[in-house]
Amino acid sequence: MCARLETRTDSRRPSLWTLLRADRGAQLVEAALVITLLLTLLIGIIWLARGYNTAQTVTRAAREGARFAVAPTCATCGNAYPTQTEVRTVVDQVLVASSLDPALVTGFTLQRGIVLNPGSTPAETGVSVTFNYPFQFVLPFTSSHLTTITLTANVHMREE
Repeated sequence: MCARLETRTDSRRPSLWTLLRADRGAQLVEAALVITLLLTLLIGIIWLARGYNTAQTVTRAAREGARFAVAPTCATCGNAYPTQTEVRTVVDQVLVASSLDPALVTGFTLQRGIVLNPGSTPAETGVSVTFNYPFQFVLPFTSSHLTTITLTANVHMREE
């Protein structure tokens, strides 16, 4: 007679306590939690960098507007300084070049003849370009309308 090899199968089902103590799938849950936190951090860093880039662009636009405002047009034209509308056009062109919407600019002011250094002799006068631009900061995995930051650009430049 030949010996038959039989495999025994345990027909008992594992108890609930045994299933709860098992660590199968724990790595998957941990990975899901860690990846969510890392993606939130990465997207937050990207939006923070975008906000910084927008702030620098707004400041550069105000600087270009002030630079244009202090320069007279031409000697044959009577050395007239640019008007507020012309300065605003220069600021809008800089914003459009950086893919920002110039329609969002609020409180645009151009002041001429302001005293820059009150203690200096003779007193230095110049121009001031000021405006506000809203930046909507989007936090990951939250409402997209959570935070709007108003960036203010205020640039003074000496007239020559």
